[in-house]
Amino acid sequence: MVKPLIPRGMRAFNKAVTNRIQGVYAPYVPPLAMIVHKGRRSGREYRTPVTAFRSGRTLIVGLPYGADTDWVRNLLAEGRGGVERLGRVRRVAGPRVLTADEARELPPVGRFAARYMDVLVADIED
Repeated sequence: MVKPLIPRGMRAFNKAVTNRIQGVYAPYVPPLAMIVHKGRRSGREYRTPVTAFRSGRTLIVGLPYGADTDWVRNLLAEGRGGVERLGRVRRVAGPRVLTADEARELPPVGRFAARYMDVLVADIED
C-alpha cells in the first residue's frame, strides 16, 4: 500500500462539502462516476463520487485517500455494488485493491494511477 495522496484531514471536508456538490454532476461527466454501496453496519445505501475509468468489463478507480475509506471498505465487505457513469447504472462485482506491482496487467491509465496510489478494480456486470 502506498501513502495516500490527499491528507486524512481533508476527508471530512470533502465528505461534507465537495462530495455533495460533485454528486450532482458526477454520474454524467467523465471521468467522474458515482459508486453505489451499502453501509457495513447500517445496510443503508450510499453514493460516493469518484474518478473512474472503464477498460472493457473492468472498472478502475484511483484511491487518493487510500484503501481504508468507508466506501472502499463497504464495497469490499459486500463484494458487490454499483457504478453510475455517463448516466447509466451498472452492477460491479469482485472489487479488489491493487498496488502498483499488482496493477501491471491493467491498461495504461490504470498502471499510471497505480504509480501514485492504490487502485480499486471491479468487474462490470451488464
